[in-house]
Amino acid sequence: MTDADIDLVGDIGATNARFALVRAGGSLSSVRLYIAADYSSPQAAIETYLAEVSPARQPRRAVLAVASPVTGDQITMTNHPWTFSVKALQQRFGLKCLLVVNDFAANAVAIPHLGEKDRIQIGGGEPVNNAPIGVIGPGTGLGVSVLVPTAGGPITIAGEGGHVTMTPASAEESAIIDLMRQRYDHVSAERLLSGPGLVNLYNVRCELTKTLAASYTAEQITSPLIWDQDPRTREATELFCAMLGTVAGNLALTLGARGGIYIAGGIVPHMASFFAQSGFRTRFETKGRLREYLAAIPTYLIMQPLLGLVGAAVLLDKT
Repeated sequence: MTDADIDLVGDIGATNARFALVRAGGSLSSVRLYIAADYSSPQAAIETYLAEVSPARQPRRAVLAVASPVTGDQITMTNHPWTFSVKALQQRFGLKCLLVVNDFAANAVAIPHLGEKDRIQIGGGEPVNNAPIGVIGPGTGLGVSVLVPTAGGPITIAGEGGHVTMTPASAEESAIIDLMRQRYDHVSAERLLSGPGLVNLYNVRCELTKTLAASYTAEQITSPLIWDQDPRTREATELFCAMLGTVAGNLALTLGARGGIYIAGGIVPHMASFFAQSGFRTRFETKGRLREYLAAIPTYLIMQPLLGLVGAAVLLDKT
């Protein structure tokens, strides 16, 4: 093993940026997490990372998974002010190859590399071999992607499904979305199924019930300690899980994702036990005449915290 065998991977979200070195064989090492708001650009974060881990030689290849559409050289993140040129970043670090992909495309690529301990099945169903797999995950935003098996190997589709229009499944949800429309020109799924979305759900429910809302963070809203103090936080969390089930079920139907739907992102794994008993799976299956079709599709909660880095490491072979 030589330092020439080392490459760089990154998973850059709106809140956190994770980096690792990849050695021959694909193993991750020197994993570090940085708060994105502490840095002026991804370049600054990468410079800090490389200074801290001090590889004897600079990486020659890199894959960065970013929480953004990737449609050309210029990358503008959706929920964070960072914007950068892929070509300029490649030149700055003297990289032979730099591949920048959507973060949920990297998540999808990682799915076949998960072990049993990296996921928890929620509800019933069995995966169908060689069928599409859907990935959806609430974090600072709401990511969506799909992994499609082909004769030449799996391919990923990196869409922006988190920005589909949110539809209600109950009178209560209709009232919530109606009030949200007064604040946003478009009430997307991400406006409710994300960290900021949890805050929106809590605040709107308080407004509808004419109760005073506290200034909670998403982490506090999903905390059992806060539930005891303010039951509306638990109610908002329950709504969040059920509404995520609706959107995940829509995704499964749209994709024909009989290989399974995987829940990624930074929010749900922290409340795994509650989520497993929530209304998520019931709502996932509640699609009228297609109930049995959806009941046969498994849903999994991903517990692997380095999913994006794992996927980025797999994608190194495509640089």
